[in-house]
Amino acid sequence: MRETDKLMTGVEAERPEPAAVTQELIREHGLTPSEYETLLGILGRTPSITELGIFSVMWSEHCSYKSSKRWLKTLPTTGPRVICGPGENAGVVDIGGGKAAIFKIESHNHPSFIEPYQGAATGVGGILRDVFTMGARPIANLNALRFGAPDHPKTRHLVAGVVAGIGGYGNCIGVPTVAGETNFHPAYNGNILVNAMTVGIADADRIFYSAAAGPGNPVVYVGSKTGRDGIHGATMASAEFSEDSEEKRPTVQVGDPFTEKLLLEACLELMATDAIVAIQDMGAAGLTSSSVEMASKGGVGVELDLDQVPMRETGMTAYELMLSESQERMLMVLKPGHEDAARTIFHKWELDFAVIGRITETGRLILRKDGRVQADIPVDPLVSEAPLYDRPWEPSPARPRVASADVPAPADPLQALKTLLGSPDLCSRRWIWEQYDHMVMADTVCGPGGDAAVVRIHDTTRGLAMTTDSTPRYCLADSEAGGRQAVAEAWRNLVAAGATPLALTNNLNFGNPERPRIMGQFVGCVQGMGDAARALDFPVVSGNVSLYNETEGEAILPTPVIGGLGLIDDLATAPRAAFAQAGDTILLIGETEGWLGASLYLREICGREDGAPPPVDLDAERRNGELVRRLIADGAVRCCHDLSDGGLLAGIAEMALAGGIGAAIDPPADALPAHAWLFGEDQGRYLIAVADPEPVMKAAGKAGVPARAIGRTGGASLTVGGACTISLAELRAAHEGWLPGFMGSA
Repeated sequence: MRETDKLMTGVEAERPEPAAVTQELIREHGLTPSEYETLLGILGRTPSITELGIFSVMWSEHCSYKSSKRWLKTLPTTGPRVICGPGENAGVVDIGGGKAAIFKIESHNHPSFIEPYQGAATGVGGILRDVFTMGARPIANLNALRFGAPDHPKTRHLVAGVVAGIGGYGNCIGVPTVAGETNFHPAYNGNILVNAMTVGIADADRIFYSAAAGPGNPVVYVGSKTGRDGIHGATMASAEFSEDSEEKRPTVQVGDPFTEKLLLEACLELMATDAIVAIQDMGAAGLTSSSVEMASKGGVGVELDLDQVPMRETGMTAYELMLSESQERMLMVLKPGHEDAARTIFHKWELDFAVIGRITETGRLILRKDGRVQADIPVDPLVSEAPLYDRPWEPSPARPRVASADVPAPADPLQALKTLLGSPDLCSRRWIWEQYDHMVMADTVCGPGGDAAVVRIHDTTRGLAMTTDSTPRYCLADSEAGGRQAVAEAWRNLVAAGATPLALTNNLNFGNPERPRIMGQFVGCVQGMGDAARALDFPVVSGNVSLYNETEGEAILPTPVIGGLGLIDDLATAPRAAFAQAGDTILLIGETEGWLGASLYLREICGREDGAPPPVDLDAERRNGELVRRLIADGAVRCCHDLSDGGLLAGIAEMALAGGIGAAIDPPADALPAHAWLFGEDQGRYLIAVADPEPVMKAAGKAGVPARAIGRTGGASLTVGGACTISLAELRAAHEGWLPGFMGSA
């Protein structure tokens, strides 16, 4: 008798014992009355408590995407490099040489606000598993963080805990954290954002998927034991915070990066054999989502004997076992006869291994524990009849353009620059990224601090560029323009690193979608993202939606984070975002209108947060970017930096500080006010430094791309118009000093 047959014998077929369902119990599980009626229609009877819990998590916003799915389907998801788009654990793109890059970004927002260290740490662990469950060895981690106002009493505590959690997990597992972004705004006071991204590399012909197959095949549990941590984590992530958020602390998972390292190596070792039919990470909703998703995708049923699940706590119920979100666990379907070989591998790595069930032809999820059937649910309607809402939405009201003549000019533009560089949004993040190991694995070519990180494809001269980007203040001002800009900036950052952009992943962080104003922000951002992704041939291959990010009715800024991936064919041509030597000519690529609406200059210098954001001309973005990429490939560009927050003068200063070389620039003598030219945040622009500007100017003219020589590198200061000067030392002190000073009393 096979091991899987032994598990399921000797138990009489019976119905689960129904729960004493009350309206309060239904509400506690996050189900609406109409959703519960649908549940009753599927089962044809009152559910057991375990069944109620399963429907609750599978139909939560976090797992079902019931408010967002309609709009996500409008995004472009295919392309010549795409091997696997949305729907699997992560997206997969062809990078040549028989290799594929596998990558995704996900949120761990609510847990990180409640328990910042473990919330952030398990966010990193979860996204790592999403990548290596598909057969990839992770090569890089990235993140995108949003915190509340610096003067809020919880902000320092949250920053310290989140950064320590990210560093603690990533450093211990031995995957470099190479890039990210961190910003502050009062809108995040009650709901911070922690988005984690991982990139991995696999053999293109050895990608592993999650669709279960083969009735009779064994279902195997591997990794850590199951405890009571994380129960109802998916449900908690699908609701607003309130004053009792601290009471949700038990729903935050506890991570162990050392166990995850063992799990990574064991999985990759087993993947080198022919044993695995399907594999799925136990992430949100744990054993429930992994078993249901595998069965649903494969069109099969699954029977589980929960008494066989490795447990670290006594007396765990079927409900607890199915809803626990304990970390470092995987569910697999193996080919018959491979159980002993697989067990040997996992025991070698000191991990639990248990055959807990089998695949069936019934199309049902059947759970047994303590000699009784605890759940008997048809899989297909559990998934296909999940609620799908077309929420009412209203477009964001249009803001008027802020005329540069209505924005006061600074008495000294370089002192204004100093203020900007020392502000929370533009200051150096060195204090953060020095806590991350960004050189482990020895393939990091360009780490934190530039436009995009660059990681070598091991044992080659090629590399992957990667970035995370979003400008929430633009999305608040004009959600559609903000969505376009987020995609365009990620694309631009990859180009500035010398890469050909391949594809993107996204993490869509918004407030309560039941409010038409918030839903309108979501719809506008998705529409803008889709426009940009299509225009730039930059498909969406994976992603995550995080809604209900608000506390007591106060929503976060709309924050669609874009994780971009690009390919560099020859690392020798990749530029840096730092001046390389004195005497180079600085060229500005792209058109400048001096757009100050929704800019950092307007907020930090003038104390205003109004105006329309800069428009995004997608045709110009593509033209300008393709020219810059050709120039880089031809070896004509020593250094390159895209322009975004803070405008041109901030970009010049960042290049000067990164290279330790100053510059002198001359504003044009035209009708544009100098402060608008210096600080406007017009899109689609790059700064490049070249030894010989003439061939570059000719190439730009031929391509129909605006290009202008604006100054030269050299010295130890920045000079504007030959009159205003500031030393790099003074700028560096302001730029490097704010964050360590702020965190000094954490």
